[in-house]
Amino acid sequence: MHDVAAKSVALPSPVDRPSADVVIYDGECKFCTASVERLARFDRRGLLAFISLHEPLVAERWPELSHDDMMQYVYLCTADGQKYRGAEVFQYLSTRMPQFYLLAPVLHFPGLMPLWQMFYRAFAKRRYRFGRIESCTDGSCKIPARR
Repeated sequence: MHDVAAKSVALPSPVDRPSADVVIYDGECKFCTASVERLARFDRRGLLAFISLHEPLVAERWPELSHDDMMQYVYLCTADGQKYRGAEVFQYLSTRMPQFYLLAPVLHFPGLMPLWQMFYRAFAKRRYRFGRIESCTDGSCKIPARR
């Protein structure tokens, strides 16, 4: 078995990068954590900061975002107060980061965002299957059903 910790990337926080756009992700999901670590490696210009939705700072800084919503979607909050969620995050990044430029034509095609959000939600509901959490055998990490 290989050592996952050795591959971990130190994620810059909103405190480290106060003027950066902030990605709010599920820090208890291995798939999500691996994804934002990959995103951090792509971010060579230091445009992004990262924080787990489970950190107290999230509720303090973005009280309008509910825990249930953040468990359903990744969020990106820009320095000027805009908020993007789910597939909208990738649409936004497709205009800011070269690694996402190839996605721009399909993500910005008029009328397709509801479809991309549907695909995002279907995948996000199953995300724990892609990054199993060994300590979550009692179902406590199950993503809550939408009300």
